[in-house]
Amino acid sequence: MILTGPERAPEGTVDAGTAPPAARVSELVERAGPSGAVMVALESDAAEPDPGLMAAASVYAWLGASVFRVPPSQADGVRQVLDMVASIRGTRPPAVARRGLA
Repeated sequence: MILTGPERAPEGTVDAGTAPPAARVSELVERAGPSGAVMVALESDAAEPDPGLMAAASVYAWLGASVFRVPPSQADGVRQVLDMVASIRGTRPPAVARRGLA
């Protein structure tokens, strides 16, 4: 889930804070369990997709964070990153499957 404004996170979501250390996110995800959600806030002033923010989002998603608060200008890029991480983890099928064999 991606939040782009001051809207509230779903009930029961644990807020890890803004750009928290990876160890903190891992700990909160472990404590929250499979039914819990962990939120991470990422900030950027860039109008274009920020590669650093995208990289951080991918690491947090891999660790199990499932709610992200990002600036509106970064929402589309973060959505693509989260889809890719889910595909790599095997929790979502790839959007397009191509075979490289001729």
